[in-house]
Amino acid sequence: MLVVKKFGGTSVGNKDRIFNVARRCIEDYKKGNQVVVVLSAMGDTTDDLLAKAEEINPKAPKREVDMLLACGEQTSVALMAMAMAKLGVPAVSLNAFQVAMHTTSAYGNARFKRIDTDRIMSELELNKIVIVTGFQGVNKYDDITTLGRGGSDTTAVALAAALHADACEIYTDVDGVYTCDPRIVPEARKLKEISYDEMLEMATLGAKVLHNRSVELAKKYNVPLVVRSSLTDAEGTLVKEEAKVEGMLISGVAVDKDVARIALIGLKNEPGIAFKVFDCLAKHNINVDVILQSIGRDNTKDISFTVALTDVDEALDVLKKEQNHLTFQKIEEETDVAKLSVVGAGMQTNAGVAAGMFEALYNVGVNIRMISTSEIRITVLIDKNDVDVATRAVHDKFIGD
Repeated sequence: MLVVKKFGGTSVGNKDRIFNVARRCIEDYKKGNQVVVVLSAMGDTTDDLLAKAEEINPKAPKREVDMLLACGEQTSVALMAMAMAKLGVPAVSLNAFQVAMHTTSAYGNARFKRIDTDRIMSELELNKIVIVTGFQGVNKYDDITTLGRGGSDTTAVALAAALHADACEIYTDVDGVYTCDPRIVPEARKLKEISYDEMLEMATLGAKVLHNRSVELAKKYNVPLVVRSSLTDAEGTLVKEEAKVEGMLISGVAVDKDVARIALIGLKNEPGIAFKVFDCLAKHNINVDVILQSIGRDNTKDISFTVALTDVDEALDVLKKEQNHLTFQKIEEETDVAKLSVVGAGMQTNAGVAAGMFEALYNVGVNIRMISTSEIRITVLIDKNDVDVATRAVHDKFIGD
């Protein structure tokens, strides 16, 4: 049996936790399994490296930022291999270049193209535990790339798919997927299982437990995921194609506070304007989520949309440079907003979810700025100051006892 195990930064944050992870991996190894381990950078290493980059150059080239950040995972895997060696088990650490984990060239947000498995398989045949750097790859120029925050999850799933692994286990500092962030809603419930589609929506909409692209890959290659705690033996949450959620209408409530709203005022009311705006952003790898277009009047219209907070400065620069081409009169930004979403496959066959969500927000005096929907989720944009009380109200409406 071949098992891929991924451990997050808090799981390997210090010496004791490194040895804890090493022992957990060795347990599977001693059962006769082949074990591949994917690690994130230790603790706050990535944040510390980003802070150092900010000190030197707040607008550092993305290529150099990726080169810097890759050091974090390389440190983790080397220390883990040392720990396993001390415990008497043969292990080898490999970075993305040594494995040959090929990605696109989008520094800071690269995607996997293919993974060469020869080196990993040869090490496994030598009866070693293989420890691989998460979060990073190599592009066609032989430059290091990174996959975006949380990208080690995607590394683990990509490896599980490429190696045809029998299991892919994601270990973190929580013991599974909850109906909401327990720090906001203490009454949140842990789910025994959740579907790929629901988990993808939750991850995309702000739930931090899994990287959204890892769920995309898992669904594409039908890789069952288990999300578990690295600190306890508690049963985790299974992420798979179809899941039973005990008849729950809503599987979860997701919150994203790292979002900004951009509004383009006074665009020409003519065909193709929306395409020009979003094509311009897409060419710079800027993802857009909630979109609202006003009814045209005086031969103009307004378009508002949300982007990740980390992308807002670049988005504004790109749009301002193209102002004449895009024809807008002025641009506005707001960073005091947050996205609140309800997610659940059950809403496909049940009317009234939107009304129930809006009623819950009305009852606690929260105003809605923008709305976006899909078959299995409803997202609203609200003031950031209101997000905690709004989240508790919505969770209580659909999931509370």
